[in-house]
Amino acid sequence: MTALVLGPHLRHVSAHTATIWVETDRPCEVRVVGAEHGLDASARTFTVHGHHFALVEIGGLDEGARIPYEVVLDGDTAWPEPDSPFPPSLIRTLAPERGLRLSFGSCRRSPGTPERFGHDALTAFAHRLRGTGDPEWPDVLLMVGDQVYADELSDEMRAFIRGRRGPDEPPVDEAADFEDYTHLYVLAWRHDPAVRWLLSTVPTFTIFDDHDIRDDWNTSFAWREEMWAQPWWRARITGGIGSYWIYQHLGNMSPEERASDAVYKAVRTASDEGGDGGALLDEFAERADREPATTRWSYAHDWGGTRLIVVDSRCSRLLTADRRGMLDDEEFRWLDRQCQGGMDHLLIASSLPYLLPRAIHHAESWNEAVAGGAWGRRGAALGEKIRQAADLEHWAAFERSFREVAADVVAVGRGERGPAPASISFLSGDIHYSYLSRVVAPDTASEITQIVCSPLRNPLVGKFQWANRVACGRFTAGPFRALARLAKVPAPPLRWRMTDGPWFDNAIATVELSGRDCRVRWETPRDATSLTAMGHAAITR
Repeated sequence: MTALVLGPHLRHVSAHTATIWVETDRPCEVRVVGAEHGLDASARTFTVHGHHFALVEIGGLDEGARIPYEVVLDGDTAWPEPDSPFPPSLIRTLAPERGLRLSFGSCRRSPGTPERFGHDALTAFAHRLRGTGDPEWPDVLLMVGDQVYADELSDEMRAFIRGRRGPDEPPVDEAADFEDYTHLYVLAWRHDPAVRWLLSTVPTFTIFDDHDIRDDWNTSFAWREEMWAQPWWRARITGGIGSYWIYQHLGNMSPEERASDAVYKAVRTASDEGGDGGALLDEFAERADREPATTRWSYAHDWGGTRLIVVDSRCSRLLTADRRGMLDDEEFRWLDRQCQGGMDHLLIASSLPYLLPRAIHHAESWNEAVAGGAWGRRGAALGEKIRQAADLEHWAAFERSFREVAADVVAVGRGERGPAPASISFLSGDIHYSYLSRVVAPDTASEITQIVCSPLRNPLVGKFQWANRVACGRFTAGPFRALARLAKVPAPPLRWRMTDGPWFDNAIATVELSGRDCRVRWETPRDATSLTAMGHAAITR
């Protein structure tokens, strides 16, 4: 009997369409059925490196529909599992006129004991939802990076790797290839029944961050040269990017976008002809890493009065011997086109916070200038060592990119690109604590904020938590701004201040949008199955 390996996952949805993603243990026909609503849609699996996947696209649905469904593989029901303690999985389409609730977070270590990483905010969130009515549910779940940790392995993952290669074979204690990545995703998304159910019934969107590939991924040109000099790196980067394309990226795309995607078409054609799309995907993944402008991982979706822009701030970086940018030229032109008015709310998601605590922002901008030669050749070498050792590679470390995005959001917030939204909010994770910062200058008609929620499950240890508490202090920014000024870094084009937080607990945040109102709340696990309030704020006032 054919079985589910992973899924079902409810991925891209709109008011009238939905996508179900699955991985199966053999090639098969995948049907999604809902007898009470006349639902019956199907797709054949496609094969990559001996693994089998399908995306079932469902159209013609009613706005705001709630349709219980089952997954049938070659005629046998594979989902829901018998005796599941969770409610039936639902296909949940959007109803934009009712507003939008978007929950998000990042940095989830799984599996592991609560003593090591604390209680999982995603697990507790799932248990909370199972006991509440539909009005309490998010319309969308957004995971903004580090869905898997390819370089910080659990005991279960180490045991899997020991069955494939010797303990001293590089990369030691890290994922090495596509096969290792497939098991990382199984551990992250299958072994916790609550999370598996959550992903089957809440529409989910994602973007990667460094640990989905490797710590400090694409920090600098020097980092890239160092990695590509390693004999094991090609299999690692192609496996990481290729698996991300299958397990995460395909589900972010609308049905129309997938239909026009040349790689998806080629991989499916290879499978339909009895082959395997692994070689095709490896070639694509290597090209995406070596030539970032050939691939776009960023995406944007409009839901009623809200536009969500999800920005790839990792793979699409411009890193050459003489130029650096958070985004390559084509990616930035795309982002520039998406930043428009005429919406009630503009959400810009980036795994890396755009507005860091100001002391850290100034430290990173100083470091970029020094590593770029502001203090001479010896200073540049030292700056690069500090950059890699201290993870100084956020938006602030890409001065030109930071300024270009600032110009865009200020233009939108002043109504220069159509009617100004009520709010422009950056949604981010990565740094393992949560906070809200507000832009206080220049003046705009839109409230511009940075909302950070991190981690879902991977708290900072004591000394790093202490250092970041100090960096968030009210009077810490001045000395670092003076240091940046000595490296001839101009003053930032925005001024902002942290108004809420920082909080260092595992957490999940929910942004609530209704008309021109925008609110956010953060919750942290009280225990394995419940959440408690950590903070809340009104974005629009």
